[in-house]
Amino acid sequence: MISPTCFRRILANAVAPTLLLALSATVHAQFQTVQVTPSDKDRYAASEAQNVKYHALPANTPKGKAARRTELSNMHSDRRSSGRAPDSGGPRFPGDLEFQGGNVITSMQQHLIYVNLGSSTCSTVATCWGNPHKFLRDLGHSQMIHIVDQYTDSSDDNRYQVSDTQFQVSFPRGANPYTDTDMQTIVHAVVMANGLKTGYDNEYHIFLVPGQDECLDTNPPFLLCYSPDNPGSFFFCAYHSSADFPDIGHVVYSVEPFQDVAGCSSRPNGPNGQLADSTNNVLSHETFESITDPDGTAWINTLDNALVGSEIGDECAFIEPITSLEVFFDPSNVTLDGAKYIIQPEYNNAAHACTTAARGRDD
Repeated sequence: MISPTCFRRILANAVAPTLLLALSATVHAQFQTVQVTPSDKDRYAASEAQNVKYHALPANTPKGKAARRTELSNMHSDRRSSGRAPDSGGPRFPGDLEFQGGNVITSMQQHLIYVNLGSSTCSTVATCWGNPHKFLRDLGHSQMIHIVDQYTDSSDDNRYQVSDTQFQVSFPRGANPYTDTDMQTIVHAVVMANGLKTGYDNEYHIFLVPGQDECLDTNPPFLLCYSPDNPGSFFFCAYHSSADFPDIGHVVYSVEPFQDVAGCSSRPNGPNGQLADSTNNVLSHETFESITDPDGTAWINTLDNALVGSEIGDECAFIEPITSLEVFFDPSNVTLDGAKYIIQPEYNNAAHACTTAARGRDD
């Protein structure tokens, strides 16, 4: 049987580019799109959620750079060394992650939720985010994803998959920013309306349109936010989170605001355009961290004072100065399942370094 990667390479050499574009459009059209509108019941369920944990990627802004880890995460404030050495053997290195005894994600189905798609600021997925579905599919089929094997004690291929059903949520909020409680309302509505599963084998990625602020605060004055229009509160680019709902149980989710803005974007001139590259880079960061530390009780750094509380992606989210006024996240060139991307490396205990491949593997 010919693998999907080999099949694409054969097509690339044998089929006209216009036919390839038509084939790609046909495959994309096979997605099922489901419309969801949250109700008061969903809002109430979100207000009752317990054990809400979040861990944010700081923005490349003055506020983000100055933020304390306890501001950007409520997961690790009381974590200390467990005494368990990393599983790489040999000496311990300052960047190595330590296991805290909690849950990791050995396999999962990922669900994509687009909020207010079709509004005046965002007409299609491609014009606002690129192609997150294809990116996550390629990442799940790649060798890079096997960096997490050492943390999850699992090594099967293709165990991180993406649903072909995408959800569009209508959620007007007026001039106010969204809050994390709003994100929980959205997830609850999608799960309940479609009879979906929760727990550690499902993650819900929530994508926000350009111009939509979102804050971890639940009440004004909203000081800890994704807010490119308000530099005074612009602390983070995205975050991964988990919460326990009284009716649907434990839910793992990430919040993905619009990333092609100063403070969150990747360097220009990447293989998929700066908009898609920026989306993919931050989405990969949150996906890897959700897998290895969904609740803040699994793999984190406890060894180095400057890195305590860091997760697998935090230590490798490099930035590059372009001018004295402008800096970008500076990810690496990678090939995932035959497709070219730029995304950040992840911390690899086995190599004691930030890498884009597991030791002994190459994509």
